[in-house]
Amino acid sequence: MHPYEMNRLLLERHWNEVLVLKRGSLYHAIRRVLGAGLIVAIGTTRDGKRPERTTYRITPAGEEQLVRWLRDMVALPVRESSTFMASVNFLIHLTPSDAAAQLERRAQRLEQEIAGAEAGMKILVQRLPHFLLLEGEYMLSIRKSELQWVRKVLEELHSGHLSWDLKKIFEGLEAARTASAKPPKG
Repeated sequence: MHPYEMNRLLLERHWNEVLVLKRGSLYHAIRRVLGAGLIVAIGTTRDGKRPERTTYRITPAGEEQLVRWLRDMVALPVRESSTFMASVNFLIHLTPSDAAAQLERRAQRLEQEIAGAEAGMKILVQRLPHFLLLEGEYMLSIRKSELQWVRKVLEELHSGHLSWDLKKIFEGLEAARTASAKPPKG
């Protein structure tokens, strides 16, 4: 394939939702794997007045590396960054009632996303082999787990089992810092 075709396929299969590709990053990645000998250029074509397009093919070394990378990615859990996980760290900067309101909004959006994904899966399961649905099933499972966690936190917030007062937290930290700075009596 040539890069334009690769990009179209990524969008068509919604892989752009998983692989965060910025404009031009696909071309950068192609240069890197080309330089590493994992792919080779097999031809160049031109369609009308459009720029030339180079078509690439994976090399035997590229196929071996692909299998190595894939084995590692499947077998080894990796802590992946999440803006939501980062925001949970700073939740205390919202009041508990504001945090609950925002988590309610998130839960509603998750419910909508899950409902849409489940409806789509019902259609796809009739048309596609199961192995092509694994990614969608995995994403759906993650979203359902996240919704379950958000609901648990909301329950704790609404019941009062989870609460905070940022001013008191900072006062406590300052008091602890001041106490540790005083010389011991002796």
